[in-house]
Amino acid sequence: MKISQTLKKQRFEKNTLVKIAVTAMFCAIAILLMYVIRIPFPALPFLVYDPADIPIIICTFLFGPAAGLINTVIVSVIQMITASSDGLYGGLMHVIATGTYVLTAGLIYKYHRTLKGALVALCCGTLAWVVVMIVANLIITPLFMGVPTQAVAQLLIPAIIPFNLLKAGINSILAFILYKSISTVVKRILS
Repeated sequence: MKISQTLKKQRFEKNTLVKIAVTAMFCAIAILLMYVIRIPFPALPFLVYDPADIPIIICTFLFGPAAGLINTVIVSVIQMITASSDGLYGGLMHVIATGTYVLTAGLIYKYHRTLKGALVALCCGTLAWVVVMIVANLIITPLFMGVPTQAVAQLLIPAIIPFNLLKAGINSILAFILYKSISTVVKRILS
């Protein structure tokens, strides 16, 4: 009996360490993607597409919303310090956007771990991102950019909403395509 409990404890500890290592790896991949692929949105060049959210949402689907949120914060802080010309504003907006995305999609997928569940989770995460960023842009952007709220409101339909919809949508589609093969490898490592 005691040997069985010891083996279970060792397996649990090993799996915990592997999960931490894999989560850190997803974070590193997200940071690398953020540096390598940066495409400014034509309507507003300070809005930049990067695929960093793809490994973050895959990590979320594998290990839950908390892991995705931790990755989001780490990537956002590193982005804020190194890659973003927007500093605190860019980091805060990334935490809000991606945090909303991973929490929404992650919570849905946690309880519906099927192909359909993943599709619904990613669609809901994308829509939540877009809606929350409308509010965040109307409140936070005027404070950090020193522009009137009305000026930001005029940019919602021609630039901000399409950008957020495209960024979250593209990243959702790519994550959906990649998830199955990546999860198979990770599950094999954990077994």
